[in-house]
Amino acid sequence: MNLRFYYILTISFSLLSLSTRAQNLTEKSVEGNVDNLPVREYTITLKQEMVNKAGKDVKGMTVNGSIPGPTLRFTEGEYAVIYVKNEMDVETSVHWHGLLLPNFYDGVPYLTTPPIEPGHTQKYEFPLKQSGTYWYHSHTMLQEQSGVYGSIVIQPKEEPLEYDKELVMVLSDWTNENPMSVLRFLKRGTEWYNWRKGTATPLNQVIARGALGAQLNFWRQRMESADIADIYYPAFLVNGEQKQEYPDFKPGEKVRLRIINGAASTQFWMTFGGGNPTIVSADGLNVEPVAHNKTFIAIAETYDFIVTIPEEGKMEFKITAQDGSGTASAFLGQGEMLPAPAVPRPDKIAMMKQMSKMDMRMGAPALKFRPKKVDPEKMMRNWGMQMKDGMSGMNMDNTKSDISMHQGMDMKKDDPEETKMSGMGDDKMMQTSPPSTNMESAEMGGMNMFSEYNYDYLKSTENTTYSEDVPVKEILLNLTGNMSRYIWSMNGIPLSETDKIKINEGEVTRITFNNLTMMHHPMHLHGHFFRVINENGDYSPLKHTVNVPPMQKVTIEFYGNEYGDWFFHCHILYHMMGGMARVVSYDTPEDPRMKPFPISKLIHETNRFYSWGMADVASHNTTVNLTTSNIRNQFNLSMEYGWNQNLEAEFSYEYYLYDYLRVFGGVNVENTTRNSLDEMKTIAVAGIRWFTPYMFSVDLRVDNELRPRIGIGRSLMVFPKLSVFGYYEYQIDAGWVNSLEAGQDYKEEIVWSAGAQYMLSKNFSLMTSYDNRFGAGAGLSVMF
Repeated sequence: MNLRFYYILTISFSLLSLSTRAQNLTEKSVEGNVDNLPVREYTITLKQEMVNKAGKDVKGMTVNGSIPGPTLRFTEGEYAVIYVKNEMDVETSVHWHGLLLPNFYDGVPYLTTPPIEPGHTQKYEFPLKQSGTYWYHSHTMLQEQSGVYGSIVIQPKEEPLEYDKELVMVLSDWTNENPMSVLRFLKRGTEWYNWRKGTATPLNQVIARGALGAQLNFWRQRMESADIADIYYPAFLVNGEQKQEYPDFKPGEKVRLRIINGAASTQFWMTFGGGNPTIVSADGLNVEPVAHNKTFIAIAETYDFIVTIPEEGKMEFKITAQDGSGTASAFLGQGEMLPAPAVPRPDKIAMMKQMSKMDMRMGAPALKFRPKKVDPEKMMRNWGMQMKDGMSGMNMDNTKSDISMHQGMDMKKDDPEETKMSGMGDDKMMQTSPPSTNMESAEMGGMNMFSEYNYDYLKSTENTTYSEDVPVKEILLNLTGNMSRYIWSMNGIPLSETDKIKINEGEVTRITFNNLTMMHHPMHLHGHFFRVINENGDYSPLKHTVNVPPMQKVTIEFYGNEYGDWFFHCHILYHMMGGMARVVSYDTPEDPRMKPFPISKLIHETNRFYSWGMADVASHNTTVNLTTSNIRNQFNLSMEYGWNQNLEAEFSYEYYLYDYLRVFGGVNVENTTRNSLDEMKTIAVAGIRWFTPYMFSVDLRVDNELRPRIGIGRSLMVFPKLSVFGYYEYQIDAGWVNSLEAGQDYKEEIVWSAGAQYMLSKNFSLMTSYDNRFGAGAGLSVMF
């Protein structure tokens, strides 16, 4: 009895000491009282400058004059002071990715940290409680794509690994386009990027490969084809260049490669020439060393390898874009090149054929009809892999408890700093209880095409499990998306329509990601490390970013010992901007310094209006269509003028009830007599527009003269760059308002057209069509 009492007393004093130490550390960082901590200071300056990364001079964003920015080097236990000078004409921000720091300095504008206005300098300061390879990047809109990113290296107080030299390598993708224009182009829906990088699947290739049945299955589920990546990039970069030489490394030297994927939307396969490299660290934390050559690195992840420079030549380090659309290389050493193994391009048509053989329901909605009435478990059962016993997706083993999606976000709640900081582990928590969930692949239904995307090769050097008596809250997040409108969400709810996920201090939060899309999603939680449950059980690795492969499930868990609100999002920037994000909240008081910076501005970034248009100028008629749209609302203006003096114009407002169905109302103006503009008629219209299975666009409407009308259209890419399209419209007037001629029961009007379009470039196409009102003609189609 006495021994037990002394044992409990000793543990209690130890925990009290740890808690006091953490609280004191927080107070130091908040008030800038560094006491005896050595201070290391940096100043980084952000500018807009002309750069050339892919054969064209374009405006980029540099950090201290370069892309990527400089490596910020520290030693564990130091106090970091970093001044960020904004010499651009737009506001900016910097997030210190993977660092455990006070909430106020995390760098998400309008959520944790004020934005940095043009001409202003912002000071970040925090103690360094960790070591490893990390990075920094802008968290404002899509600025990271333009060049605002760089590396962070924190040396440990005592280095457990043996190596001679080290090299930081930042991987990235580069577009010569304005990133916001890229997102606008994705929002309108187009196959240009896929064609440009050679990943499109036109119908002729599908038929030639015997995959027509698979294609019909995809169309039935409103999907064009298996997708891998969204954007065409003219260049992929290693430390800012497509090719790098590092000849100073000598044969036999052991080199630690600190590799960071700082890309905006590209995941890479990494391969090495000259022997197998050894992974020693993942996301900044040491793991059990393992030889691993072909390694997948998701966006925002970091991996450290130790390689030995070969005696007989220089080794190639190669990155290959996941969709096979490009590579970049770095060469270490001198002499004859020892090539890295090539990674074959994925076969999208073969993927379609394999997936069509499985009992899988694709196309889960990215936009719910009633976003406050979501049932994640029902969504999991109804979409994804359909199991024979009626259950779909995830087997929660014997730990299935109350899985819920937490609603009730109060957008006014932000974050203070006056509580304890998050660590990579808590002495109280690091016990030996076994994990209660496991990472499952979609092999359940015979699907193993994505089975190589797992973390089973990563094993922590220490036990990472939590004590069995700690309460666990389980959360299911289905990852959902809509490629045609480019909306991304969780449980069918984008950020602009969701609630905060409430985190309870002293509780383990276990999140299961169920990916119901064909895209990989690298999910990043700010301010925390979490366990990624894999086959190593008690020694599952700790990470800050986890890749969730298509149609698979990954379970993470973390102990709640933080404060404030933290951002949680897919690190594909265009997915984050499309709505795949959440705020996790400890429901603590708002930091008074954030009162002038409402979180609504952050939410608005994911629900902006984007505008685009198209004009067909042909020998028989001219058509102009203009659209502006955000997630739920859309405004359309269409005008059509035939050279035989037929004119019609329509303005409408649409509201999306969910992904594929919207209601609309508007006005229509047209000439009442064909071949004459003397008399024009204006009518009111209302109805629904439906994107059907097999990808037909249907317009069902009635006007103020009670004339019902149905229109149906479809476009189809049959050859590379060549699409065909057709439209049919039928209207009937039963005389409920208008008078009919004697003996007439009704009056009908039929409009139809068909044609073809050949892409010349991103914005221009040749087109030809026949319209029953205007006849045949040809001309130029312009997208803008």
